[in-house]
Amino acid sequence: MNPLRGRSERNWKFKSDGPGYGGMEYDLAIEGSPEAVPGGTGVLLIHPSTGETDRIDTEFLNIDTDYRLVISTRTTAREVQQKLEYYGVDTENTVILDTLSVERGYSRRSSDRVHYIAAPDDLDGIVSQVREFLENHEGKLRVSLDSITEMAYYADEERARTAVEEILDLLDEHDAVGLFHLAEEVHEPEIVEGYRHLFDGVVVLDADGTVTAEF
Repeated sequence: MNPLRGRSERNWKFKSDGPGYGGMEYDLAIEGSPEAVPGGTGVLLIHPSTGETDRIDTEFLNIDTDYRLVISTRTTAREVQQKLEYYGVDTENTVILDTLSVERGYSRRSSDRVHYIAAPDDLDGIVSQVREFLENHEGKLRVSLDSITEMAYYADEERARTAVEEILDLLDEHDAVGLFHLAEEVHEPEIVEGYRHLFDGVVVLDADGTVTAEF
């Protein structure tokens, strides 16, 4: 698969026009990143497999937001809830999408704030849930996806890439913003490079905790 196919042209809009290009603006609380980005911005968080991403993820979710969707392909809804509460994220206005519990046979109870996918490789189901969230909520909307790596593990690299492209399209359409996790060493270098071109901004978390941002 060509890692540069698809939506690699996204970067020009952000770099040329920047925040205030005509849509909604969102504050960011990520070290080294711009103070604000326009709606439709997708941010890629590249990190080591063992890297601690919770602080970056929750800071992204907790600022300048009306509603947020947390897609977890790596942990269960209960674990996500515990993380959000620990870092002081408003869970009343948060929807959690759990892709693991059904397959693992864990007890589950759907609610307005917790939804489940039947299997972690149901990427169409994930995209559909993102679309439903964005269509049914108003104001400043944020989406966190943790992680692309797990999506590729359960499905494959090409299907994961397609799902990410579709979610980025939805962010554009609904003037929302998103943060997408990627464990760098798990993927071939050309796959990582392809994702770098796909996103408007890239945040890199090194093994020693150093954070660098490229926008």
